[in-house]
Amino acid sequence: MAASKLAVVILAGGHSSRMGRDKATIEIAGVPLIRRIYDVVANCVDLGQIYIVTPWPDRYRQVLPTDCKFILEQQPHQGPLIAFVRSLAEIDATWILLLACDLPNLSTPVVQSWIDRLPSIDSQSIAYLPRHVSKGWEPLCGFYRQIYLDSAIEYIDNGGRSFQGWLEMQIVAELIITDPRCLANCNTPADLAAISQDIRL
Repeated sequence: MAASKLAVVILAGGHSSRMGRDKATIEIAGVPLIRRIYDVVANCVDLGQIYIVTPWPDRYRQVLPTDCKFILEQQPHQGPLIAFVRSLAEIDATWILLLACDLPNLSTPVVQSWIDRLPSIDSQSIAYLPRHVSKGWEPLCGFYRQIYLDSAIEYIDNGGRSFQGWLEMQIVAELIITDPRCLANCNTPADLAAISQDIRL
């Protein structure tokens, strides 16, 4: 797949209430979480196709490349689905890789292997996502076909807010994950301590 047909959206607009501070700026091995995610995807796609969606672009400019593209989240704390959908007007792509900003175990080889599988995904599938055994789809670490995302706009216009609720109504291809640790995120200080220890090892 040509890089020009794939865009990346990194969400950095949550409360981080369980962590007690902004997760995106927390450093692991000396690198802020949001920069770790940026660097992983920067090796997989055209840099002009990476977008940070956030209400606070000035907060992150100092830790990201100067040519990084920001999409301002005008109404923060409405949830990740709304933040994602409202970013689409500024993006032109066949597939969009949506990522949370706090996935420190994600690596370039893993993401590239996922990208390499995209041409084989059934044309009726609106998304290509990992699936958790009990929690359902993992919406903040996977791919979405932009051509089909009008259904998400309609869902929101009808009062929907839940990623899971919207995905339950869609055809989704499962992204098989061989090592679940790559999906580990930092929601709490305990999560951060465990992941930092793993990375040091």
